[in-house]
Formats: sequence, C-alpha cells, structure tokens
Amino acid sequence: MDATVGSLGEEALVARIVRGTGAMPRGVVLGPGDDAAVVACPDGRVVLTTDLLVEGRHFRRDWSGAGDIGHRSVAESLADVAAMGARPTSVVMGLGVPGDVEVAWVDEFLVAAVAECARGKAALVGGDVVASDQVIVCVTATGDLEGRAPVTRAGARVGDVVAVCGRLGWAAAGLAVLSRGFRSPRALVDAHRRPEPPYDAGVRAAKAGATALMDVSDGLLLDSGRMAAASGVTLALESSRLEIGEPVATAAAAYHVDPLVWVLGGGDDHALLATFPADVRLPKGFSSIGAVVAADGDPVVLVDGRVPEVESGYRHFS
Repeated sequence: MDATVGSLGEEALVARIVRGTGAMPRGVVLGPGDDAAVVACPDGRVVLTTDLLVEGRHFRRDWSGAGDIGHRSVAESLADVAAMGARPTSVVMGLGVPGDVEVAWVDEFLVAAVAECARGKAALVGGDVVASDQVIVCVTATGDLEGRAPVTRAGARVGDVVAVCGRLGWAAAGLAVLSRGFRSPRALVDAHRRPEPPYDAGVRAAKAGATALMDVSDGLLLDSGRMAAASGVTLALESSRLEIGEPVATAAAAYHVDPLVWVLGGGDDHALLATFPADVRLPKGFSSIGAVVAADGDPVVLVDGRVPEVESGYRHFS
C-alpha cells in the first residue's frame, strides 16, 4: 500500500518538502527549515501578493493531477507580481491536505511548484502544512521592483494604446472541454491545468513606460473594467485585434460557441493587460487591442464601440 500523508506524519512530511525545495538562489539569505525565511530586499520595497486555491472551487483532482495543481498555484501568484512591473523573487506556500492523500501526490505537487518557481526566477522559501478535509493551497509571492515605480491599474490615460501579452480564451476553452467529459484537445486542457503567464513581460512593460498594468485572471472584460474604473477612463477594444488561437477556434466551432465568449469572458490564462503612451513602441510580446478614450459617464469597456453582451468573467459570491 502506498504511504499516505497521515501515515507519514507532519514532521516527516515537512522534512520531505524542505528537501524537495532544492538549492536557494542568490537573494535568499535563509531558505526553508527555520521559523521563517529571510529574503534580501535590495530595492528597499517588496511587492507582495497572496492567492488562495480551494479544491472544488479552483480545481478538481479528477481533472487535474498533483503537478497541475502545484504549477497553477505558483503561476497565479507570480503573475500578480509580474503585473506590478516587478521581478518575482520568492514564494511561501501553505498546503492543507487530507490524511489519506498519498505522499507521492505531495511529491508530484512539490516538484511542479518548484519548477514553476524556477521558470519565474523565484524560489520556494518556506510555508506550512496542515491537515484539511480537502486540498487547500495558499501561496504568497514577493517581487523586486529593481528601483522602478510600481505600475498599477490606475494609470491609464486618454490616448494610450491598450495592449495584451499572453493567451486569451485558452483556459476557458479547456474548462469547457473538461466540463463536457473530454480530455482533448490537449493544448486547451493543458492551458486550463497549467497556465503560462509571461512573467518577464511585466518588467518589459514597466521599462517601456507602461502607464497601467494588470494580470488577466478573471477574464478580459472583467479585468479591463477594473482597469477602466481605477483609471477613470473607458477602454475601447477592437474584436478584430483579439487573437483567437486555432485550437480555441476549432473547439468553439465544435461546440457551436462564439470563440469571443471565451476570449473576452474566460479567465485563468493570466495574460498581462497594459496601456502605453501612443508614441511608445510596444515591448516584445505585446500586441495592441484598442485604445483608452474619455469616459462618457461611468468608466466602461467597449468592444467595437458597444458595451458587449458577453458574460464579463468570474466573480466569487455571485
């Protein structure tokens, strides 16, 4: 019989996780194994964010493997760091698991989490493990602004270009596939299970002079609306400029769905949404999808000159 978390016990499980984090990169003064980690802060400021993922709400273990969940947990938080124009530096993770979860599941989870930290040039420096009735993951991530000012969602100005870096609609299409009981197209299912935020794009945007920046986690329309409200402007998007990936288009045709429903309303791709002055050359990876215009009344998001009827994204408690 495979060993479970309950049979291994807390102390042995924690020791196993600490060993699995590997060598700490430069900038980590003290890694996991003590009461707290110590991370260098050369900028004098720390970008700090946290995300909570709950089984049955954010993921399902019958749809996603342990590695998928570990990857996604880290990716969501590092994307938020990048969305401030910062470079990710460290991750602290809290993990709640039922006692009957196999130790091999935790091992797979950890390997993927550490690998995604490495892709974002960050390190898993510590955390906590508790017994829980379901799998719960809480990730806190830090970032370094490297002397730059943070780029918030409140700086978009009339005349700016609206641009995006990363995929849109892929994760939503993957969720639709899984919801129908299928596991292919694999590219879409993987996009839902393991998002690939463009971490380096946040720094590129900040260096290029982005006036506003944010992570698209809950859908382009919903998050664009948040940027519009914070900046007191209207974001006028053009559907013809929104890239529809071939797998997304194919799945939409098969399910008789307008692919823009996923591209505009689907979340979990963690693309970066930014605004730039019109005379700025867009940094690598970013493409123009519209413009910032003066708000005629309340700030809104327009698509092809109209308030769209597409469901505007995911909201908790609604």
